[in-house]
Amino acid sequence: MKVVLFCGGLGTRIREYSESVPKPMVPIGQQPILWHVMQYYSQYGHRDFILCLGYKANVVKDYFLNYKQTANSDCLVSNFGKQIEILGERPPDWRVSLVDTGIWRNIGQRLMAVRHLVEDEDIFLANYSDGLTDAYLPDMIDRFRKSGKIASFIAVHPPVSFHLAEFDEQGAVRRLRASQESDIWINGGYFIFRKEIFDFIREGDELVVEPFKRLIERGQLMAYKHESFWRAMDTLRDKQVLEEMIERGQMPWRLDDVSARAVAAP
Repeated sequence: MKVVLFCGGLGTRIREYSESVPKPMVPIGQQPILWHVMQYYSQYGHRDFILCLGYKANVVKDYFLNYKQTANSDCLVSNFGKQIEILGERPPDWRVSLVDTGIWRNIGQRLMAVRHLVEDEDIFLANYSDGLTDAYLPDMIDRFRKSGKIASFIAVHPPVSFHLAEFDEQGAVRRLRASQESDIWINGGYFIFRKEIFDFIREGDELVVEPFKRLIERGQLMAYKHESFWRAMDTLRDKQVLEEMIERGQMPWRLDDVSARAVAAP
């Protein structure tokens, strides 16, 4: 199943890094967050990627054109570096289409720009490329297939903690609730589409605005509620949280992580 990754964002809220690289290339640990997102899909067998490039497209191209598998694997070096052998399981063989969709395009128009690469797919995946989750992808896809709908997205609680107040007309507080205990859900950026999605996108449309409104009117949009781990890298603080998790060896977005295995069989 092909995976469309939107990689053209500027990332204005994490400007400390995104002024020199596009947001998906901001490093988390030793690798850009884009690499972690691709690893997430790859572990479930989805290794055919289409990258919609925009801001500083050359940075993403250079990364893949000069990618060295040995830099991310244990290896045996002999003959003074002339012979290199990868130890253990070999890294997955990704197929990556690098498509410059322009700096000026929004997400909806970036998707339209790569339509010719997915129009033969009955179902394909898509992602903002700036967030990680431990959601069990096979279950997401299975529920989507059974629904018969055209589009789906992962719905998560806002990661920022705040309290919701309920009060009467005189200002007397009736209830305080933590945001995680509320029924507030946001779009988590992990999408599943049928090829019919392109029938709902018009010239200039942003993906989750006009097209999603049309899908809702037709009853063709569903949400996959996920209450376990999800974190987007929108701010410097988000980046720090994800890096601290990696330093502790806690990577729930990977199936070889203990916490990820705990949710692998819903």
